[in-house]
Amino acid sequence: MVRGANLALRFLLELAALAALAYGGWQAGGAWWSRLLLAVLAPTLAAVIWGRWVAPKAKHLLTDPARLVPEWVVFGAATAALFATGHPVLGAVLALLAAGNRVALWRLGTGTGGNPITR
Repeated sequence: MVRGANLALRFLLELAALAALAYGGWQAGGAWWSRLLLAVLAPTLAAVIWGRWVAPKAKHLLTDPARLVPEWVVFGAATAALFATGHPVLGAVLALLAAGNRVALWRLGTGTGGNPITR
């Protein structure tokens, strides 16, 4: 049950990161079309990074600890977007929850896709 709850939280955190990146793109200065472009491209780039190296069915799945690099890039960018748009508390909560969730999954011996990890 704890494992399932942590995996569900992980999925929600991934969605929150994508939403934060889209929001950050929309809040950027400039014309409406450039803001729209950033609001689409930022989460798309994050999804590509995630899908290529982090997602459970990624073709180029990285193993721990190398897998932490793209995870930190995505969650770090989402946190930075929240800070830059005037939401430091949300940014801090996202960062702390993502880090805590990753540690909890590691302690449970579970990868982010629910698969067992070797230590």
